[in-house]
Amino acid sequence: MRTVLLTGFEPFAGDAANPSGDAVRLVQGRWTGPERLVVEVLPVAFEATTARLAELLAAHRPDVVIATGLAGGRDAVTPERVAINLADARIPDNAGHRPQDAPVIAGGPAAYFATLPVKAISAGLATSGIPSTVSHTAGTFVCNATMYAALHATAQSSVRAGFIHVPWADGAAPVGAPSLPIERIADALEIAVRVSLDVESDLAIAGGAVS
Repeated sequence: MRTVLLTGFEPFAGDAANPSGDAVRLVQGRWTGPERLVVEVLPVAFEATTARLAELLAAHRPDVVIATGLAGGRDAVTPERVAINLADARIPDNAGHRPQDAPVIAGGPAAYFATLPVKAISAGLATSGIPSTVSHTAGTFVCNATMYAALHATAQSSVRAGFIHVPWADGAAPVGAPSLPIERIADALEIAVRVSLDVESDLAIAGGAVS
């Protein structure tokens, strides 16, 4: 039986909720398989989350790893294409750490590309009426560190791994910020899981950016 590891994050920066953590719990509650789904809500802390991710990978040996997090201000669900070996925090993480100009993993390569079929995921979301686009920056905070650590750990394997950013959920977004219903965010993650399991090769379609 194939195994999927799906993670979200706890709230951070004084927020009361994090839609990524809420959405992965929703997916867990309505999952019908047939694959085994392992769901975890990770701490928003550089050291703790990469350590916990390593534990989960060792314990469950997943075939697919999809980490998710909040990108407040984005108006779409955005599969990330690349993670960089840089931790440069504008704000402290939930453990009070604020690395600057530091590697995520000392001695690691400068970057990793996602091994998820990011274009196929984005196309599948759009077909289902969920706004989506491929993103080329996962930032330099804990989301990027998690994506980089997942790809580093699975680089010599057949595991598909990557990261998806989600917008605010309705009712929790700051005034004027774009948002989606939490149920639609959960729908998006379910679609991403299914595409990652079923699509052998990513789509050969344009997914770049002009700036």
